[in-house]
Amino acid sequence: MALLFLVWIGGFAVFVLNQAGPAPEGTVTDAVAVLTGGPGRLARGKDVLNAGLAKRMLVSGVDPSVRPNELAESAGFPSAMFTCCVDLGFEADSTRSNGDEVARWVERHGFRSVRLVTAGYHMPRAQAELEARLPPGVVVVPDGVRAGLPLWSMLIEYGKFQASWAMLRVRPVNWGQ
Repeated sequence: MALLFLVWIGGFAVFVLNQAGPAPEGTVTDAVAVLTGGPGRLARGKDVLNAGLAKRMLVSGVDPSVRPNELAESAGFPSAMFTCCVDLGFEADSTRSNGDEVARWVERHGFRSVRLVTAGYHMPRAQAELEARLPPGVVVVPDGVRAGLPLWSMLIEYGKFQASWAMLRVRPVNWGQ
């Protein structure tokens, strides 16, 4: 039991110390998917579009009460960029449903690569959920945003990641169903 606990603690230390950071500079993908829920994510997605590193962006998990023009204005998107290149996803309300929403969007547009923008601590679970739902051959590029969570919150996210990882092995998602 003690050995199991030590392995778990070691895994948590690795989880905390290896949070995803920004994608390598200059990385180009077909699209960028931003998961709502924390500061800096929309700004990062906007920067990716501005730099020409992706053609289109999905903001996944937008609250249904949010008006697109208000979101564009509050996030500082030029209206032309927002109109041409940004889609809003109003269906997702969890990391798992973010994966569903992003995967459907990627398939609908025929993208072969997608940059995933979320908090660094959230990336392992978000990436696992998304990759389980994407069509074969689609590349996911993690692009983590610093969030600065307290250790207790990191512990909770580590537990959620482990549960998600286990669920995806016990009951894998069958793409296309």
